[in-house]
Amino acid sequence: MAQHDYSDYWKENLKLLARCMVIWFFSSYGLGILFVDQLNIYQIGGFKLGFWFAQQGSIYIFVCLIFYYAWCMNKLDKKFNVNEK
Repeated sequence: MAQHDYSDYWKENLKLLARCMVIWFFSSYGLGILFVDQLNIYQIGGFKLGFWFAQQGSIYIFVCLIFYYAWCMNKLDKKFNVNEK
């Protein structure tokens, strides 16, 4: 049984994971806490935008990131020929 070197695979996986975590951190902490006063000038559905991001927006972004991560991982698996068949 041949042993494979998956270091490049994991490097790309960790880069993708880091990008997703930065986006999630920015959307939940940055938009929901740090920039809430600047965002509250605008409204979505009658609610201030900063409040909306703190309560709902970061959750929507998190769900979108899950689908994005799965899509990118499928491409990465095919690239390194470790996809499920």
